[in-house]
Amino acid sequence: MRRKPIELAAVATAAVPGLTPTAVSSAPDDPADFDSALLLDTEGKHWRVRSPRHAEASARLETEFLVLRAFTPGIRAELPFLMPTVAGSVRQGTLSTFVYSHLSGATRSVEELSAGSAGLARELGAALAAIHDLPHSLVSNADLPSYTPNEFRQRRLNELDQAATTGKIPPLLLRRWEHALEDVSLWRFNPSVVHGDLHEDNLLVDGDKVTAVTGWTDLRIGDPADDMAWLVASNDQNFVDTVLAQYTSNRRDAPDPHLLRRAALSAEFALAQYLVKGLAAGDQSMIDEAESMLAVLADDVAEHGGQPISVEPLPQPAVTVQPAVTVQPAVTVQPIGPDAPGTAPEPGTDRAAGGAVPAVQVTPIPRDDSATAVRGDGGGPVTEADRAAGGRADANGSDGGRADDAAAAVDTTENGAEEDADTSLTGPSATDDTSTTALTVVPDTRS
Repeated sequence: MRRKPIELAAVATAAVPGLTPTAVSSAPDDPADFDSALLLDTEGKHWRVRSPRHAEASARLETEFLVLRAFTPGIRAELPFLMPTVAGSVRQGTLSTFVYSHLSGATRSVEELSAGSAGLARELGAALAAIHDLPHSLVSNADLPSYTPNEFRQRRLNELDQAATTGKIPPLLLRRWEHALEDVSLWRFNPSVVHGDLHEDNLLVDGDKVTAVTGWTDLRIGDPADDMAWLVASNDQNFVDTVLAQYTSNRRDAPDPHLLRRAALSAEFALAQYLVKGLAAGDQSMIDEAESMLAVLADDVAEHGGQPISVEPLPQPAVTVQPAVTVQPAVTVQPIGPDAPGTAPEPGTDRAAGGAVPAVQVTPIPRDDSATAVRGDGGGPVTEADRAAGGRADANGSDGGRADDAAAAVDTTENGAEEDADTSLTGPSATDDTSTTALTVVPDTRS
């Protein structure tokens, strides 16, 4: 349930004894996590009230309280801007509301900051550099999160997997973000102290000067590009270049060539994080808003390519041409004959010359045409009838003639019965056989 500014003013009086508000107005903040208001008291002092909307946001405010206590007067004195001071707090159930002392300056939109002077752009660059050059001990002593480049990249991959399970992220963006997160060369940076929630609503500006930085709820050691995500939303490239040039010249670390690429990825991925947060809270308005912004981003990337976020270009999906469907017959009939296609050519036959080959290759039985061939029983030369009968006399005059290995035959009778025909020629009958056929038809004598 959202709290109105007048309700926050009443809570502030309980957090800070003696505070008497005379005027109140709403203050810009993250609407998914906090309700905020600005107060004016009877002494003319200004105060800021931040009330969490859920337990996680309350824990972040309590973390910020510890962070602000860790900023000693010595560290604060080295910063080119002021930091808030907690004036009091009050706990209501599981939620804690905090009241902060007033800081001069006002928030401006990204467009207003971009339209400002070059001096303001340099002020922003110097403020960012001062945050990222804070000592790491500030974070470690407060027991706050610390990530190496690879740990940070893996954390983002895990968040991407979680966002993908919602089924509400356009596939184009999933491929784009996954490719960038797997581009190892993009994630070579020196971890630094990071504000973690830096955007235009946490920058107070007065004229051309950055007077204060607020919203220290997510301080950590990690990727400095996260604090640049709001910057890449500017459409004024001169403004971005001026801020980045001043930032680079003020940093103690070597320049990061891929800082803005990771910043652009962080800005895009924030939409997926916003969607997941809306789903977890069951806030349909947040879900609808996130889906709308994701759709707009996907259309922009599809039409214009979007801002470069990967060092290696994203591979384009290959275009696959599907061949025409060819229906094969269930049964292929192979013709038989001298003109049948696909048969092996006979020796000496030139296929190119149009020579046809039979479907079945027949190997003839070798024969001896010599004029000196004689019968084995001395009965004179072997006749054509002897060859047809398949008889071949033994050279030594033996009675045991042998039929050729291929001369087995089956004789079919008128009744359809099959009998084996004896093709062996033995004894004197072999010499008296003048039949010209190798097969003898035996009549069926069975009744």
